[in-house]
Amino acid sequence: MPGRYVIHLPVVVNDLTAAKRLGRVVARWMSLLPPCDPGDTTVSEEDAQGVRHRVFCDRRLPAGRRCLLHPDHDGPCARRLRR
Repeated sequence: MPGRYVIHLPVVVNDLTAAKRLGRVVARWMSLLPPCDPGDTTVSEEDAQGVRHRVFCDRRLPAGRRCLLHPDHDGPCARRLRR
């Protein structure tokens, strides 16, 4: 059956801030692979996997790709971090 499948890769981190930071790093690295959608990356507690926290803004940009800034960023969306 054709469809979309998601790979769940457990990585253990001690707090939500560190989990989001690591999620962003891994997602950006994985974005080099065509099938990856880093903008849809989320993290959750091990025992509450249904409660997910986004690591990127989930807004779509004009080209159809997702914004890669923090979920609560100020200003316009972008594919790259502002320096």
